[in-house]
Amino acid sequence: MESGSAPGVATELLNGLANLGHRIDCYFPGSGVELPARVAEQEGITVTWGNSTWRWNRWYSRTPMMSFASGLWARGYASVRLRREVLRRHRQEPYDVLFQLSSIESLSAPRSLRGAVPLVIRPDSHQAGELRCLLAERRISLRCQPARVFVFSAAVMTVRSLVQLIRIRHASLLICLSSVFRDHIVHDYRFPIENTVVVTNPVRLEQFAGADLERGLAQPPMILVPGRVSVRKGIEDVVELARVLGDRHPELRLRVVGGPSLWSDYRKLLEDLPENSEYVEQVPAAEMPAEFARSDVVLQPSKYDPCPMTVIEALAGGVPVVATSEVGSIEGVDRSVVSEVRPGDVEGMASAIAAMLEQLRHDPAKTRATASAEAHRRFAPEVVCEQISAALEAVADRSCANGASG
Repeated sequence: MESGSAPGVATELLNGLANLGHRIDCYFPGSGVELPARVAEQEGITVTWGNSTWRWNRWYSRTPMMSFASGLWARGYASVRLRREVLRRHRQEPYDVLFQLSSIESLSAPRSLRGAVPLVIRPDSHQAGELRCLLAERRISLRCQPARVFVFSAAVMTVRSLVQLIRIRHASLLICLSSVFRDHIVHDYRFPIENTVVVTNPVRLEQFAGADLERGLAQPPMILVPGRVSVRKGIEDVVELARVLGDRHPELRLRVVGGPSLWSDYRKLLEDLPENSEYVEQVPAAEMPAEFARSDVVLQPSKYDPCPMTVIEALAGGVPVVATSEVGSIEGVDRSVVSEVRPGDVEGMASAIAAMLEQLRHDPAKTRATASAEAHRRFAPEVVCEQISAALEAVADRSCANGASG
């Protein structure tokens, strides 16, 4: 939970909000894991586990699709069981806000509290967007995986999209990770935009405190493509880009790092990577700062990506970024260290990478220092948590005012 993944983000948010004086009761559907000391020992944070009995490498989790389906069911069942504990605690000391992280359709929030306690949801994705990308890339999916996987995934996403469409209407506020993500949710779920606020993800900057911000270009120059090798990540564009870069800039190297998701596996596409490229599936989260330190430019070619941590971590490590306009993490970042291109624009990606490398050749220290400074300005936990705290307090104040006037 100290990584840059979703659990790592949750750690930063819990610790940061508690430091601002909030009393936080956390309800997790899992069976319990060892929490970072700065959460476990934090005054004001109480953790309750749902005691789910789901485990890896059981009969129900022997394949990725079985794990995907059974994991959804197990989390849902454990969340329903947590409702009783939420109600019990609320009766003892009433909550001001129910703050729901990650999932729109979490079942932990008791129905009996609707209207009494405002619900704030901070989703990290939405199923309508995932489904749209899956259907748009159906030919790629069918090339890489059996048809039954595509059909099953589409069916699950369709059901989850309908459930999210219903449950999102109970929210008093959506905290969206980026404006591009907010616009998709507002469009797909018809959620009122006036009940949204945009607050990005935080990053643990201490991981990158030792980054060499004066280093020059690697020899050969290295382009890093980190993230899942799955639907909506632009993997097919990465393969084409590698060919273009090989023709125009044979001295460059491209490195793809990341594995598939449980329900989408595009690794077959990477079999067509040319000789100037390499693919590494498994890199532990603790080793990613070293990956960024060996890289000159990070590429994020996603077709839909609310706020990927890879972009934020790259900037924190002093690495400039080339990303599509659908990548929410680049919003509000100085354009001297971020280049924005259209999704699927391979030519634009190649030109942006070449321009960014030329900038690094001319003044690497300034470029890397700017990238690091932007990470501190935009993604420091104290900055993000203060924004979320203000949003939560505003919702609670409105709820109290409406209750008093009622």
